[in-house]
Amino acid sequence: MELTPINERDPVDIERDITTFARGRNGGLIIPGGSTQQIQRDAIIAAAANHQLPAVYVFRGFVAQGGLISYGIDQTEPYRLAAGYVDRILKGEKPADLPVQAPTKYELVINLKTAKALGLDLPASVLARADEVIE
Repeated sequence: MELTPINERDPVDIERDITTFARGRNGGLIIPGGSTQQIQRDAIIAAAANHQLPAVYVFRGFVAQGGLISYGIDQTEPYRLAAGYVDRILKGEKPADLPVQAPTKYELVINLKTAKALGLDLPASVLARADEVIE
């Protein structure tokens, strides 16, 4: 596996870099959840579709807008956890005494329309494990 970072902030640069990447064989994209990727979501999804590249994203929103698959935290859970901490602090606990919490709920979301457009036939076992399948 070869890693090729694409850290551009401009949609034109993103398209150029993904076009260059797509010239290789058997490529796919893994899109982390940084702010640049969130801001350029539309450009990234469009470039992946234009070049028939499968892509895995960290947030459900990418898949809802046409991305292939996301696997990441349930974005509402951190807010629930934070509310519990606020409650404990208001009841007198010291913030420094509270343990660090990591997410415990992850979700797998698959866009079947995008899979079909890419010519991918996803196994029933993968679809059965998905928390949400967008058709």
